Amino acid sequence: MTRRLPSDLVRPTPHVLRQYALIADGERGALVGPRGDIVFLCAPAWHDDAVFSSLIGGHGGYGVSPADDRFVWGGYYEPDSLIWRSRWVSTNAVTECREALAFPGEPERVVLLRRIEATLNVAHVQVVLEVRAEFGVRAMTVARSQDGHWHGHSGDLNYRWTGATEHAQLQDGRLVLDLVVPAGESRDLVLELSQTALPRQLPDPDQLWDRTERAWGGHVPDMSISVATGESRHSYAVLRGLTGSTGAMVAAATTSLPERADQGRNYDYRYAWIRDQCYAGQAAAAIGDHTLLDGAVRFVSERVLEDGPDLRPAYTAAGGPVPDQREVALPGYPGAPVRTGNWVNNQFQLDALGEALLLLAAADRRNRLTDDGRKAITTLVTAIGKRKDEPDAGIWEIDDRRWAHSRLMCAAGLRAAAPSSAANTGDTESWRRQADELVASVNRDCGHPTGRWQRSPGDAAVDAALLLPAIRGAVAPDDPHNLSTVTAVLEDLTDDGYVYRFRQQPDRPLHEAEGAFVLCGFLMSLAQLKLGRREDALRWFERNRAALGPPGLFAEEYDVVQRQLRGNLPQAFVHALLLESAHRLGEAGVNSPGFQTRTR
Repeated sequence: MTRRLPSDLVRPTPHVLRQYALIADGERGALVGPRGDIVFLCAPAWHDDAVFSSLIGGHGGYGVSPADDRFVWGGYYEPDSLIWRSRWVSTNAVTECREALAFPGEPERVVLLRRIEATLNVAHVQVVLEVRAEFGVRAMTVARSQDGHWHGHSGDLNYRWTGATEHAQLQDGRLVLDLVVPAGESRDLVLELSQTALPRQLPDPDQLWDRTERAWGGHVPDMSISVATGESRHSYAVLRGLTGSTGAMVAAATTSLPERADQGRNYDYRYAWIRDQCYAGQAAAAIGDHTLLDGAVRFVSERVLEDGPDLRPAYTAAGGPVPDQREVALPGYPGAPVRTGNWVNNQFQLDALGEALLLLAAADRRNRLTDDGRKAITTLVTAIGKRKDEPDAGIWEIDDRRWAHSRLMCAAGLRAAAPSSAANTGDTESWRRQADELVASVNRDCGHPTGRWQRSPGDAAVDAALLLPAIRGAVAPDDPHNLSTVTAVLEDLTDDGYVYRFRQQPDRPLHEAEGAFVLCGFLMSLAQLKLGRREDALRWFERNRAALGPPGLFAEEYDVVQRQLRGNLPQAFVHALLLESAHRLGEAGVNSPGFQTRTR
């Protein structure tokens, strides 16, 4: 038997992104690698500094792995949940580790559950714990209680490690445990982290597991109509795990995972983007789910009523401002420096006003619009009237221009809000006239000579974001500009069944500049469905739902040539668009017994 050093379990060599699984409780999330290494966890909240950060080169980690390093890895989520099971087959044993953050999470206290199970023969595992707050800067203090549990602090975080920990030893500042589990039995480990004092009573693993199982079991709705029921239910669980008690949904669980190596395009997505939140809320409205829809309506309405026409593109999960971007002195995931905060905090994105209207109108159609939501609708309409002619940073957050997409999404929002319970008779007509004026303005200054829309008055390029306005009702699907835009995207921005955002460099192949944007692949599916091209819609859907790793998580981009995930993980808006497009295809009867696609 070849044994690894403890440092190998808390600072492992990074894996490709497709091999990581997510456990999350709404208030924070952790990535689990194939060796049972928890490589990233921020505490106590999403946007706080990481306590385990080996994914990006920091000290600190929590590993549970077979003692024999000759094993093969597998894993799976328990149905309709973010309860993950790492599974290792070694020469003489099969061992599983059941992993979860106790759900629903408490805002102030992290409770991380790990249950080692000897599935076949005796399980012999190595466990190493090193709590290192502030991205690995703060070493942990260590004390042992008479009953065998361990506790201490790292920076301003208190921790307590209980369960089968009585035989752990302190080695080089880490807690190391050789754990033997008899065949057919299991052993529990519970790690608690908090900036405040931990409860006097020790946690009961059985009660925590029972509560977590029941909570997940009561949250995922029926989605039998969807064309991909399994992926839909899993995507819902991912979105639920990324959504906290405030209703805020973070864009991703991680920071600084590169979209492209050596390009400097890596960002901190541990915040709640208004646009992404609205995508998830729209998906929830489509499937008839109140949990995610109500949360999105609450969070977005509160931000709109607080900030009005100065609505920010993104907020912390608590509703506060996103901090300025700064670099952290760590090696980083290969190919990118480490950054926290986001420069989006200084941007204005006009399309977010339209997306918020679309969300609130969808909630109204489901009879889930609150009084604050009705007030937010009128606030948003006023904000669009005030700012519709201003340049903005747009959906891709590049530079300030009069983006066609931004204005068209505001038109879609106004049309959707016109029949809502927030409008009166006079409002209905004026809002529709304002939408008509916005569409006309885009046709005037962004109408390309070929008949399609171009990105902005000074940029004639094709942009896949312009698939969305007709999907959301800014214009009819058979509008000539939309028809020409769909054709142009198909001809200029697609490769092997995937869609790119736009051409970064006209003289280079698409894949050399960035990965395919999985969100845009699902938009193409919805665009084709709107045009009645059901077979094409299904093909685009099926191709893009394959752009994930074994645990079923999407990143923002997909490298078509190398078949790799690119960017932060998991990317919430991709899961939201899978959920919506799968449902819309099912509604259209694509998965009915009478529907058959042509084969070549």
